[in-house]
Amino acid sequence: MTSAEPATEVSGEDTGTALPPPAPIRVNRPPAPDDFPGEVEMTLVDHLEELRRRVLRSLLAVVVAAALCLVGVKPLVKLLEMPAEGIRFLQLAPGEFLFVSLKVAGYAGLTLALPYVLYEALAFVLPGLTRRERTLVAPAVAGSAVLFAAGLAFAWWALVPAALKFLVSYGADVVEPSWSIERYLDFVLLLMVATALAFQLPVLQLILGALGLIKARTMLAGWRWVVLVAAVGSAVLTPSTDPVTMLLLAGAITALFLVGVGLVALSERLRPAGA
Repeated sequence: MTSAEPATEVSGEDTGTALPPPAPIRVNRPPAPDDFPGEVEMTLVDHLEELRRRVLRSLLAVVVAAALCLVGVKPLVKLLEMPAEGIRFLQLAPGEFLFVSLKVAGYAGLTLALPYVLYEALAFVLPGLTRRERTLVAPAVAGSAVLFAAGLAFAWWALVPAALKFLVSYGADVVEPSWSIERYLDFVLLLMVATALAFQLPVLQLILGALGLIKARTMLAGWRWVVLVAAVGSAVLTPSTDPVTMLLLAGAITALFLVGVGLVALSERLRPAGA
């Protein structure tokens, strides 16, 4: 009789080939709000070099836009003179209109180059922000540019004509209005820029609300203080002392504050629980 031979185990070592390791188990987790999706490791010198390049490109964009506006500055000046219908403008010193032209071209160039400047600022800041911060900063910057343009338009169509109408009519039976072109354009440009800056209030409110620093209910509870601050702020921001301009600007600031309260309340409703 023959006995059964014991079964031999065949391993990878016996055959000379190693068995492949098991495939790693991948767990797909949702991106956390505190992740840094665009994080790039850079030294301090590299950060400063990148900042220098972006600042230089932004300045170059402003200079190029201002130079283009300087070529067509006379139509721009005539456009700014339109609200002062019937007023005679004087050049009271040699070279006054030249300096006025440079000033108007500078303001216009900065306004035209503002979207590119904001793009360079975002491109520098975004890689160091978390996902949650990105969802806050990018829309806030875009909304800031839109509100800046809206502030310029509001000043042009409402504030400047109302202020000029009051200033011209007051004392028209005593003095003949003949204005310095430089003083007039300083008045118009400062009023437009001040209004555009005041229109940034909803963006500031939305940022504070998104960071959890203040609630919509708290904002709304202090509306009396807001009206008072809006009145004082409009008196400081407007280059004239006429009540019409101050009332219009104060009303616009108060309305923008209420819009900001509504945006903060909406963001609180849309915010996930526990965020």
